[in-house]
Amino acid sequence: MTIQPRLTKVFRFVRAHYADGVAELAYAFDDGAELVERIRFPQAPALPRERQAAFDAALKLLHLVAGVSYYKAGVPPRIEVADGPFDDATAELLDQLYLHGLAEFAYRNGLDLRGRISFPRSTTPPSPRRGEGRGEGMDLPQAPALNLPKRTLVPIGGGKDSLVAVEAIKSIGGEATAVWVGNSALIAACAERTGLPTLNIQRELAPGLFELNRLGAWNGHIPVTAVNSAILAVTAILYGYDSITFANERSASAATLEYEGQQVNHQWSKSLAFETLLGDWLHTHVASDLDYCSLLRPYSELAITRAFAKLTPYFDVFSSCNRNFKLLGPKPVDRWCGQCPKCHFVFLALAPFLPKPRLLAIFGRNLLDDDSQAAGFDALLEYQDHKPFECVGEGAEARAAMYALSQRPEWQEDALVERFRSEILPQLDAAQLELEPWLQPSPEHRVPVRLQGALAAIG
Repeated sequence: MTIQPRLTKVFRFVRAHYADGVAELAYAFDDGAELVERIRFPQAPALPRERQAAFDAALKLLHLVAGVSYYKAGVPPRIEVADGPFDDATAELLDQLYLHGLAEFAYRNGLDLRGRISFPRSTTPPSPRRGEGRGEGMDLPQAPALNLPKRTLVPIGGGKDSLVAVEAIKSIGGEATAVWVGNSALIAACAERTGLPTLNIQRELAPGLFELNRLGAWNGHIPVTAVNSAILAVTAILYGYDSITFANERSASAATLEYEGQQVNHQWSKSLAFETLLGDWLHTHVASDLDYCSLLRPYSELAITRAFAKLTPYFDVFSSCNRNFKLLGPKPVDRWCGQCPKCHFVFLALAPFLPKPRLLAIFGRNLLDDDSQAAGFDALLEYQDHKPFECVGEGAEARAAMYALSQRPEWQEDALVERFRSEILPQLDAAQLELEPWLQPSPEHRVPVRLQGALAAIG
């Protein structure tokens, strides 16, 4: 019987299995055919026996997190897990991830997932830590320490942020590996340029998902950073790393918009809220010495672009453009479409920190001297529009960058800078447009002590 994904009643987590470097994750709607995803870990070593329990917990988490790609096809009202129910911490992590990680998806599809997502919870209270009594507010026991090797997995995305993180870790002599999921030639080129050892993991979505799409499945944005984070938790236990260090900036925690009382954040799985949930969960359920953090959390996008402006060896290989992401060529136009929010924001954020000719050489054109780009930059400035559904900085820091350019003679005559000066700036308070406050770090982060020396290299 052909399944109608939007009419399904139950989403089932069927099983997770690992053997010979391949993890298989199986899901199903109602009594339909299984949807089997595969994650391939290259040249996977034999798993030490003392890490088996931690690996099993990380694999279970990966199964649950990666399921978001399939659940959203039908968003049925019930979730069933073959080896559930879960303790409160696990259920809360999943409830929050599916609700907030799919908030943009829900907004764009006119859905309300509040009250619909509920992972099964155990009624048995967690065991207390050794020596503690039972009582309200009791912490979960920490997982055992595994004496994991003191080295770091640094996810590479092809853009400026992860490269800033790499160089910061290298500056303190930290042992690290550049890791990425998928087949991007651009990311591979960036990873090679870092000079670090590399690790490329493959994720193969279940073929049945594409058939569900053909049959009218719901579709849209998923929290892919959360999926990659869960993949890297398995990777860390399998290969032996004590830290997973993303390059998510503090503005990733800022909502894109608010809709019917709910914050909608395109970058929720890059936010401090998610980082805290997952980092704490790994400490209590996988290994107390496995740290998950973002090295760039204290910094704004502008502070990060200032740091990147000094990393000239990467200028000819990096790209933050999503539209041209699968392309790779010798010319800037092969790496930057020049039309999308990522191109707009990176151009604007780098402009205060690079000589103008150098910036134009990176992009192959001047995006701020093109009247047809006005609407795109207006959205970044949150002028007559909300911030784009993209991984871009806050409207206030975009306004600060544009204001800085409006004060510099070499930029003042460019079409969109001149428009900002004459049309938008008179409506703003210039005292709130200074660049310097955006360059100051926040004290809020979860960077482990071993890596905190790298923060000084960023700014």
